[in-house]
Amino acid sequence: MAKLVFDIETSALPLEHFDEAQREYLFRECEKIPEEPARAARRAEIAQQCSLWPLTAQVVCIAMLNADTARGRVLFTALDYEPDGNEAGPVEFVACMDETELLTAFWDLAKHYETVITFNGRGFDVPFLYLRSAVLNVPISRKDWLGYRFQTEPHCDLAEQLTFYGVSGREGAARRFNLDFYCKAFGLDSPKSHGVTGLDVGPLLAAGRYREIAEYCLGDVKATVQLYQIWKSRLSGIK
Repeated sequence: MAKLVFDIETSALPLEHFDEAQREYLFRECEKIPEEPARAARRAEIAQQCSLWPLTAQVVCIAMLNADTARGRVLFTALDYEPDGNEAGPVEFVACMDETELLTAFWDLAKHYETVITFNGRGFDVPFLYLRSAVLNVPISRKDWLGYRFQTEPHCDLAEQLTFYGVSGREGAARRFNLDFYCKAFGLDSPKSHGVTGLDVGPLLAAGRYREIAEYCLGDVKATVQLYQIWKSRLSGIK
């Protein structure tokens, strides 16, 4: 059964993308803060959070690997990307002109896989992809990734599995950690240890450093593959 492991990177849309009413809605609570420094800080915080919401952000990269063969593809938006001539290998890097082209290519590939594996895909990646695809009128080839929560097919979300579906809440024995923490706990190389985090995606995009975003996203997917293998061999099947 073919298994696809994937991760996405997102970046906030420019504020100019929204009309005056939308901008007022996004930052409405800031106007209730009397002190200017606190008001500005909260405004900056909301602007940063905009990269996490599919109605205020865009998908700029999707990295994918076959869990069994380690072959894959990384799709990323880039207006003026030039390959460096060293593109050979098991992972293909594909530059897309815009988000619509990126999402179309992703769904065309996704339909060939029976199972997908993510880290927090149920809470973030999948609903984000669904809503962005709907906004851009991109056909979705797999609409079953948010089905019955308590199963691992067709979607195995490791954030769900490693917390046993949130069995102990926010502070219990099975509390949830981020991917970086899980990787280090299980002795895996964490992609966050190489100097780039999700907070850097926006600045990297603005600077035209598209390949760095793609490499970072691929690092997350490689770590997810390794974490999946550990879960499958050591924890899968626990009731």
